[in-house]
Formats: sequence, C-alpha cells, structure tokens
Amino acid sequence: MEILQVKNLQKVYTTRFGGNKVEALKDISFSVEKGEYVAIMGESGSGKTTLLNLMAAVDRPTSGYILLNGKETTSIKEKELAKFRREHLGFVFQDFNLLDTFSLEDNIYLPLVLAGKKHKEMEPLLMKITQKLGIAELIKKYPYEVSGGQKQRVAIARAMITNPDILLADEPTGALDSKSTGDLLGVFEQLHKEGQTILMVTHSVRAAACASRVLFIKDGEIYHQLYKGNLTDKEMYKKISDSLNILLAGGGKDEQSFI
Repeated sequence: MEILQVKNLQKVYTTRFGGNKVEALKDISFSVEKGEYVAIMGESGSGKTTLLNLMAAVDRPTSGYILLNGKETTSIKEKELAKFRREHLGFVFQDFNLLDTFSLEDNIYLPLVLAGKKHKEMEPLLMKITQKLGIAELIKKYPYEVSGGQKQRVAIARAMITNPDILLADEPTGALDSKSTGDLLGVFEQLHKEGQTILMVTHSVRAAACASRVLFIKDGEIYHQLYKGNLTDKEMYKKISDSLNILLAGGGKDEQSFI
C-alpha cells in the first residue's frame, strides 16, 4: 500500500532581484510503501534537502504534487500546515533541535502540548516511547546534561510520540560518534521492523545501508535506486559505495553498470 506519492516535482528558486533562476529539482517522481525505510543520498547541492523540505510541507513546489495517504499536501492552506505536520509527520534533525530551557520530558511532550492534549493523555505515551528508546531514567534532565546519542533518542521520542505516518530524518547521525551512530541505527531498524515508514536524507553510507531502499539524486533528478532485498548491511554498503563512485565519476542516469 502506497503511503506517499511524489509526482513530477519541480522546484525553481528565483534570486532576490529576479535576475537568475535556479532549478533545485527538475522532475522528481517516486512512491513509498507503508512501512518502507528509504534513504536519500546525493552530493551537497543535489537537491535532496530541498526534496525533504517539500515532503515535510515546509516549502512548496513550483510544479508537481505530493500525496500523503491520498491527501495532496501541496494544496493545504498555510494556516493549516502546522497542524497537518504535527498530526502526520515526525522530524529528526542532525542538530537535535531540542529546547535547552526545557527538560527532556517537556521537549518530548511539546508536540502533544501544541495539539492541546491533556496531561493524563500524554503521560502513558511518554512512558511507552521513553522505555522503548531506553531514556526513561533521563527525562528529568536537560539537553546540556546528556550525550549527543541520548539527545537524538529524545528527538526520536518527540517525533514518534504523535504516532506519525512518516518519520522524516535529516542527517540524523551527522553529529554522532561511531558508537552512538550504531546505537541510533539500531533504533531506526527496530522502528522499521515495527512498521514505521522512514525517509532519511543522509551522506552516510553506513546509515543508508540499513535502509530497504536507497534513492540517489544528482542535479535535481533521481539518477538511480537500489533495493536491499536479502542483502546484508555489508553487501548493501558495497553496492551503495559503487553507485556513489559512478555518480561522482559522471555516470549517466540509470546506467547499466549501476545494476
């Protein structure tokens, strides 16, 4: 069952005085199945972050459309966008985006508070997600009192507490050391096994190798995709590395040597 459809997506930015136009995305089309774990890779400036922003409904395309559970997100009125994002999307960022003056508990509660939930509704949700992520004993602390890996688990808890249709992750391992990265990828893998749909933008081959599919973007277009199937993480790592080498060498779109 398709949960997300992206069709003929184009994004053109105009410079401040209208003199030049930059085509960040040219003609992007793909779909995501419910429960799928998709990584998006590409060089800096390839358009992957622009694509994530459009899927997150924080920016609007120049043309084309995005359907989430059959609803066209590109037509949602501006005043309704925050509510839509809060109810349907979860976000995890490289720099955690936690509020330092809030306890970890209050950071996790934040989307529920904004949604007008009562404390008696929120508390069981908090306990369930923090126990699953192994941070239940930390929630009275503040962000500056815990490690980067723990901060990212808090960020995931905040994203997941609303039970989002899709979890959108932007370079979630970018600020973590090797061990914390491994731990975090284990969390993502467990969420995926439980049926959570995940879209992750990443430069990390290690992170992408854990996904069930990898989309490669170059110059605003999807150049290639890899399906993990029965491959191990190590085998997928090798395939991703080979594909990236071809892209960097200027290989053509859907070139046979990708397969």
